[in-house]
Amino acid sequence: MRTTTFDFDSPDARFKVLINEEEQYSLWPADLPVPGGWAETGVCASKADCDAYLEETWTDMRPKSLRIALDGE
Repeated sequence: MRTTTFDFDSPDARFKVLINEEEQYSLWPADLPVPGGWAETGVCASKADCDAYLEETWTDMRPKSLRIALDGE
């Protein structure tokens, strides 16, 4: 079994911001393939820049299906 390690705290680390069908976001190491069920948002940057993007973009952390059920979006 192959394991991959990644230093999330390295100042040189680059991340992709991913999104799933429920409009939930995740940071993912930029040099790894995107896992199933996730898609790239087009953001690839330092952790600090990705965090800033998420803070601005992901304003409602409820899954899409829950927002629709509760708010009728």
